[in-house]
Amino acid sequence: MNCQLSLYKDETAPKAAIHLPAGNAVRAIYVIHGGLRVSTDNFNGVLGGNSAFYTSDSLRLSAGNLTTWVLRWELTRAGAPVALASGEGVTSKKLLTAPVHLDPAKDWLLRCDRVDLPPDGEALTHTHQGGGIRCLLAGAIDIHTNNTAHRYLPLEPWYEAGPDAVYAKAAPNVSTGFARVMVLPRSLIGQSSISYVKAEDLDKPKNQQYQIFIDTPVMLPV
Repeated sequence: MNCQLSLYKDETAPKAAIHLPAGNAVRAIYVIHGGLRVSTDNFNGVLGGNSAFYTSDSLRLSAGNLTTWVLRWELTRAGAPVALASGEGVTSKKLLTAPVHLDPAKDWLLRCDRVDLPPDGEALTHTHQGGGIRCLLAGAIDIHTNNTAHRYLPLEPWYEAGPDAVYAKAAPNVSTGFARVMVLPRSLIGQSSISYVKAEDLDKPKNQQYQIFIDTPVMLPV
């Protein structure tokens, strides 16, 4: 099935109500800072900074007492229209869309996590078992893949397909962190999706630290 994964940044004034367009989507919400009240048909609660929520139901959002910045990933069928948020005091921007081919005969999960690296830290050459969009939260990071290298700064996104080998190097003078959403085989619930490419790297110390917010089975959008 041809799907797409899109990443949006929504910024809200205090107390603003956030309106999302209707449509069939699997959504993951990560709060960079501030706070959100989240309501669905089955849930009503509050998210603070550095926390996340997932739903495929209709979603209602409103900001708390602070200016709030949100990253919002949407997994939809390919060709779905741009899904900017709206409302008084709300600004919304699409950061990236990437095509994702997912076999509907297989079972999938959605994972949202945060990866942090110390100054001059590195993620040794590796692959993943599924594609996903990352967005830098702090610091700077150089991503080397497919014979190219690119430096990303805060709130810049990038897509990793999964099977392509990637080497990542954090800036030398500041801690670096990014949030990401990946679509992975469901058999990986509770397990790492990473595989190291070089035999000599298998036993080396690993710099990255993980916080997993969402690791849940999903039904593909129809």
